[in-house]
Amino acid sequence: MPFNTALTRKLGIRVPVVQGGMQWVGYAELASAVSNAGGLGILTALTQPSPEDLRKEIQRCKKMTNKPFGVNLTLLPAMVPPDYGAYAQVILDEGIRIVETAGNSPGTVIKQLKEASPPCVILHKCTTIRHAMSAVKLGVDFLSIDGFECAGHVGETDITNLILLSRARQTMPIPFIASGGFADGQGLAAAISLGAEGINMGTRFMCTIEAPIHHNIKQSIVDAQETDTELVLRRWKNTSRLFKNKVTAEATRVERESTTGKFEEVAEYVSGKRGRQVFLNGDKDFGVWTAGQVIGLIHDIPTCEALVSRIEKEAIETLTSASKLIVDQQPEPDIAGKPMGDMSADPRRSETARKNPGEAQIYDIGGKSKL
Repeated sequence: MPFNTALTRKLGIRVPVVQGGMQWVGYAELASAVSNAGGLGILTALTQPSPEDLRKEIQRCKKMTNKPFGVNLTLLPAMVPPDYGAYAQVILDEGIRIVETAGNSPGTVIKQLKEASPPCVILHKCTTIRHAMSAVKLGVDFLSIDGFECAGHVGETDITNLILLSRARQTMPIPFIASGGFADGQGLAAAISLGAEGINMGTRFMCTIEAPIHHNIKQSIVDAQETDTELVLRRWKNTSRLFKNKVTAEATRVERESTTGKFEEVAEYVSGKRGRQVFLNGDKDFGVWTAGQVIGLIHDIPTCEALVSRIEKEAIETLTSASKLIVDQQPEPDIAGKPMGDMSADPRRSETARKNPGEAQIYDIGGKSKL
């Protein structure tokens, strides 16, 4: 049962799920698998060392899927910035017309992409409403609203998606998708209910069979809890959410205790080269790597096909179930008639769940215990 949202209509995808453009992860293996599963796969341009290498990766991805896929192009501060225009031109030359943009001052690149014939459909990532409105003026087609729960660059405002998405619904003149904190169909249903046209998932797609990273890192995500991330580089207004490990612990110590405030003191700990090696050697403590709070919701390593299908099924069931809460006539109250734990009148509960309600549990600081 396909979805009908602005995102699925515009991009020609079945399920409104976009794979985030992730450095050292967004290769053809993953992007093609997501697209073949019914979502939108994304190649990461700057994972490729040169524009010509990106061309080869796009061509490789075309051989692995005949479904739509896009390319992420992120503009970040650098001592020697990449030739963003050349990367963008390769994207256009190869016939790619779906681009995810992010980062600082993307106006020149967005102009280049929109002047193509036909013009590109651009999804631009933002962590604030102010930046989102600036992107609207640049002519982007969709906004990817990135909440504080997300992996990587979280911005400096610390606004979670429950508020940020509602603010986008109130103020945005163009459609938007939700990014940060999504891993399942219940999350997709929630995002749609808050006004989004779909979701963007990064960390969840890292933990799939096709993700081209070491299995040990995937298992580290499965074993982690939602508290196992660390905010690093806040002192330098470049706050990043990373997987909590020995290196982030040392980086935050230096950041906290430095008397000079010089970035050079922490630079060796947040090196991208060391982070790249993590995905190759499988040592989660070798360097820093991005992960969102959503790690607490991830408990398996499925194929992309199984994951997207599961999300689709869960989202449909959740939205359908929620609609059953609207009734023609309010039922009589039953304050004294049944014990508090009785859920038999809940229209969202399946017949199986009613027959096998399971065991009630009490959660406290020390863990959980059964009644």
